[in-house]
Amino acid sequence: MSIDDLARSTGEWLATGGPMNDVVISSRVRLARNLEGHSFLSRASRADRTEIERVLFEAISVCNLGQKTFYVDIDKTDPLDRQLLVERHLISRQHADAEGSRGVAIAQSETFALMINEEDHLRIQVLRRGLNLDDAWTETIRVDNAIEALVRFAFHERYGYLTACPTNVGTGLRVSVMLHLPALKLTNELEKVFRAAKDMRLAVRGLYGEGTDALGDFFQVSNQTTLGRSEQEILTGFKADVIPSIVRYEQEARRVLQRDRLNALDDKIWRAVGLLENARTISTEEALFLLSHLRMGVVLDRVKHVSLDAINELFIAIQAAHLQKQLGQPLDGEKRSVFRAELIRQRLHRADSTNN
Repeated sequence: MSIDDLARSTGEWLATGGPMNDVVISSRVRLARNLEGHSFLSRASRADRTEIERVLFEAISVCNLGQKTFYVDIDKTDPLDRQLLVERHLISRQHADAEGSRGVAIAQSETFALMINEEDHLRIQVLRRGLNLDDAWTETIRVDNAIEALVRFAFHERYGYLTACPTNVGTGLRVSVMLHLPALKLTNELEKVFRAAKDMRLAVRGLYGEGTDALGDFFQVSNQTTLGRSEQEILTGFKADVIPSIVRYEQEARRVLQRDRLNALDDKIWRAVGLLENARTISTEEALFLLSHLRMGVVLDRVKHVSLDAINELFIAIQAAHLQKQLGQPLDGEKRSVFRAELIRQRLHRADSTNN
């Protein structure tokens, strides 16, 4: 499998049908690990980075990860392919833009990605559709144990796993859930949710994580600290309290819109449908904004001729690198906007024909 194959598929984690999938798009569990006896990357030389990648690549190549994987040498990959991996949430923007030896091992199903030399020596990332943290954590443990059987990670008896960023020290665990919150935005309740999240020491970020804006009403909620808390405490807090509470707020906001502002809600939804089905040029930002309203219309059964699967596929397919990969040539911004609009029209027409 190759990056070109990725461009023609949709990751398993983005498929519909997961728990609470009306609001929760995906769940991610990530572990930060560093090799014992090697400098953190902020102090590592180019030779150190090369050696770290070699050690981890060899360990990943021979251990049993339970799935077929393929490896991408990020340092030797062209910028367009790096951008595609960012768009698919398989590597971070920081990993794409860094220099020196680094890579990523990706499961063919895209359910996990192992980033080498990102911020830490190793970032184990497992993705699942909907709110499915238990399964994601089970997979994470399995992958972590398989690799740790072959290498020694930096560990302190008192502080736990040692990491480049102090907020990750301890378990090294970051839990992140991607949520679609259009009704909370339309009812001006988002700030209230964000303030509550901050009080609970949670981070709320945009579609592509740290340093990114919220596009299409998508937000990532994650824990900010790991020291002094066990893995189970962090996971239980998310799956039993934090995320169900936000989901209830969004669902209640949707009920309020349907009960008290139905005409305004339908106007938002059907304007989105009209523009998406007829636009001849459209930016990524506008497309995501309109697809967000369309997705809400499908979930609320106001729109019946489009499936959630079709919308989820479009969220990925309309991104800049994916468009250029599909067409097989580089495109400037104006040409991407034209091709994006054409692609959306084709996909929505196909979805309409399928449902009829």
